[in-house]
Amino acid sequence: MRVGFIGLGLQGAPMARRIIDAGYETTLWARRAASLEPFSGTPAKIAVSPAELAVDCDVVCVCVVNDSDVEEVLSGERGVLAGLRPGGVVVVHSTVHPDTCRRLAELAGAQGVRLIDAPVSGGPSAAEEGRLLVMAGGETEAVERCRPVFATYAEPVIHMGPVGSGQFAKLLNNLLFTAHLSTAASTFALGRALDVDSAALAEVISHGTGVSFALTRVSATGGDLGRMAPVAGPLLQKDVRLIAELAAGADAPTGTVLTAADDALRLMDHPR
Repeated sequence: MRVGFIGLGLQGAPMARRIIDAGYETTLWARRAASLEPFSGTPAKIAVSPAELAVDCDVVCVCVVNDSDVEEVLSGERGVLAGLRPGGVVVVHSTVHPDTCRRLAELAGAQGVRLIDAPVSGGPSAAEEGRLLVMAGGETEAVERCRPVFATYAEPVIHMGPVGSGQFAKLLNNLLFTAHLSTAASTFALGRALDVDSAALAEVISHGTGVSFALTRVSATGGDLGRMAPVAGPLLQKDVRLIAELAAGADAPTGTVLTAADDALRLMDHPR
């Protein structure tokens, strides 16, 4: 299987590296030449456009930041869909609106190409160690075809259902994570107000029933959200906005989780 990879940022670069190291014939494309430099000593080929990349591939993975980026690299004369042959599969690893994936899946389907949405969770370190979580949405056959590629950087890979369902799972996960950031930060703040040592409190909770991934991240950055805000703030703001919009459109109750997530965004100076 020949694999293309677009989106060589902090998350995508280690994913692409593991695909290459697993022996897959791999082609890369990036907007910035600097993103390609770490791969200069690898067997990976470099394409001059997404379309040229797709010509040489059976599966193309896209790990860019937002909806407009996904649309840009997939559509148009230079886009992936202009070069990918019928029978190919596009994998959207980005966290975007489910409707973006559904619309692009229809566009791809008209050309005999299948699209699956497969957002990831775990961060760059998990990608480097091959333990990302992949939440996949799309046709079962397409997901299973891509599973060996996913296995180079992810465990587990969970098939959620039709196209778009992977995005719902990722957005709900990030909503809960954001809410947990708020409760963790406020717990440390209360502890400081009560003269409880933050480091000792973090050690206690890490061995107790109140432990969460968010708490470990907050404790690692000093017990508040200030240090993670510049990077995490904009990304979580985007995801919380998306799931809030989807909930409102479905007239679905959000309960306390959205309230807590909004508190975290305010603490990071990125209110929804």
